[in-house]
Amino acid sequence: MTGFGGEKWVPPFSLPLIRPYIFPMLSSLFDRLFAPAPAPLNAEDARLALSALLVRLARSDGEYATVEIAAIDTALARRYGLDEAATKALRQEAEVFESQAPDTVRFTRAIKDAVPHEDRITVIEAAWSVVLADGTRAEEEDALMRLIAGLLGVNDRDSNLARLRGNAG
Repeated sequence: MTGFGGEKWVPPFSLPLIRPYIFPMLSSLFDRLFAPAPAPLNAEDARLALSALLVRLARSDGEYATVEIAAIDTALARRYGLDEAATKALRQEAEVFESQAPDTVRFTRAIKDAVPHEDRITVIEAAWSVVLADGTRAEEEDALMRLIAGLLGVNDRDSNLARLRGNAG
């Protein structure tokens, strides 16, 4: 992959330097996401990527509130049928991944490739439930939601309906 001036693109951090400090599965997922033509994610990686996307949304306004964490846990438990311990473990792994994950565009496109279109509405609904969990809609969260919905191929109308359902849930 090349940059604007034709120079070779290099990630903003060195994967070999951080690889020993992150879970092997995260390292594998990073390798796939940073590949010039990323391979589709397997189900386990898609689960982690989606979980990390919810974490990214919750952190986007600079606050990672307990109520947002609870909303993430509720969304993950519902979507994947997890018990409390498995939900917490997945979220904690997602928090590590999100903090070192690639840009949101590449990240969300990988999710789009792994999640069928009809399921992307429920992804947006879960995302809205996290954004709305603290009772405020920060500009950063709104902007990120617009970007994510667009990248997932969800139109404004469907995103708004998902927001209404997410707010009710």
